[in-house]
Amino acid sequence: MALLLFGVFILLLLLGVPVAFSILTAAGVTMFVGVGPAQGMKMIGRMFESTNSFPLIAVPFFILAGDLLAKGKLSKVLVGFCESLLGWLRGGLSVVSVLAGMFFAAISGSGAATTAAVGATLVPELKQRGYDESSAAALIAAAGTIGVVIPPSVPMVLYAVIAEESITRLFASGFVPGVAMGGVLIALALVQAYKHHYPKGVELDVKNILKTFVKAIPAILMPVIILVGIFSGIFTPSEAACVAVVYAVLVSKFVYRDLTWKDLFKIMLGSARTSAVIMIIIACSGPFGWALANWKIPQAISAAVLGVSSNKYIIMFLISAIILIAGVFMETSSAIIILTPVFLPLITELGVSTLHFGILFVVGIAIGMITPPVAINLFVASGITGLPIEKISKSVVPYLIALIVVFLAIVYVPLLVPGLL
Repeated sequence: MALLLFGVFILLLLLGVPVAFSILTAAGVTMFVGVGPAQGMKMIGRMFESTNSFPLIAVPFFILAGDLLAKGKLSKVLVGFCESLLGWLRGGLSVVSVLAGMFFAAISGSGAATTAAVGATLVPELKQRGYDESSAAALIAAAGTIGVVIPPSVPMVLYAVIAEESITRLFASGFVPGVAMGGVLIALALVQAYKHHYPKGVELDVKNILKTFVKAIPAILMPVIILVGIFSGIFTPSEAACVAVVYAVLVSKFVYRDLTWKDLFKIMLGSARTSAVIMIIIACSGPFGWALANWKIPQAISAAVLGVSSNKYIIMFLISAIILIAGVFMETSSAIIILTPVFLPLITELGVSTLHFGILFVVGIAIGMITPPVAINLFVASGITGLPIEKISKSVVPYLIALIVVFLAIVYVPLLVPGLL
């Protein structure tokens, strides 16, 4: 049954069938062959049950909040503040790219939205100041991966729902890995800045810092309100997502005044499409998950892997490699929805915390956002710059290697996941 389930799924993916329908068809064929057509009548019910979860409300609202930020003045004032702080360094604008990405990560919960917001604001300026355009685009795309690691995070919400883990605990554990990712990207950006003799930016000026900070206060307050609200227990992560949308609309409409009602409708429509793609994958994963559970496929995979080696560190390396490979070919949400129920029995058998696994899973699959062919952040960067995806893919290699090193550190060094201590 496992061969049939995964065989049909992979075959349909290779034929170009959308992920959601590949999942649903594979589950349907397996159920029909294994237990007869009667179970097929229950597929709709299982699809509904998989989406009937209050925490999932956070997904469309965090996506909408990210889209509102990416298309408004909020991105410009945040970038301006970051530049006033670090623009005086040689290659300071590269550092600003990463720092701005980390700021947006604490707001949007989406890698693509973070890449779009920072890229649209900084790429023209980087090009004008003599930075290598493909390298700059690659760095911004790499920084965009932090968007799903520093909370809030849409993939963390999906993992938490499937693994029955606390969203708040996952969010709290995402800060250190996200900062570590940003740190290695900043270090690499500085090395390249001195290597290519990039120019210095604005002079360090306390008055300019204060001026840009005052302008950015409404934008900076957004992640503060969201995260303080969640961790203090004032509202749940799902409620925080709704608060984020309301706050983004009010600030964009009445403070920065760069959002019209027509713009809002277009942004909401785009966010609805993105959310619909994720939600239909979640719905179709219901029958797929039932098929996995009915034939105890995860337990069989767990037994097979443990038969290869009983060494925890070797098995964790194999799991990490699978996660990275999955990120090469699958979109982030799809990979988490499909692979989480497969891996959970195995990591439980190994004695690995579901919290630790959730963080390393999100970081590993985020790296797939800059790993072709399914590299959403590179496609966003390509759309902003007009550069071919192949050229940006070559420039992203150093950043990709640096992020993989951080990922492996998260796998083997529990200190990088504060929630485990």
